[in-house]
Amino acid sequence: MTDERPESAADRPGGPGTASGEDLAAESAAPAAPAPLGVVRTPTGHAGVDGHLERLADADRLAADGHVEVYEDVHRGLREALTVLDAPTVPGPYENRS
Repeated sequence: MTDERPESAADRPGGPGTASGEDLAAESAAPAAPAPLGVVRTPTGHAGVDGHLERLADADRLAADGHVEVYEDVHRGLREALTVLDAPTVPGPYENRS
């Protein structure tokens, strides 16, 4: 007969109530809550462009998989704003007089 007994959780290093490696791995695998990046958006003076840039702030409240929708929406809006700026001006009906 020996004085040895089977090892229990209380006998392991750290003892009862401490997190095991498995517990810590499970906690670190959980996604972190969304956090604002704190990027400063400088106004451009163009209301349409500034509105789209402010829309980027919506990504701060979303998980990473929701960022794509916001970025695509902002990109689409900025492209439209640039397209309008690049469009040739059409003369009015009375501007063609000689």
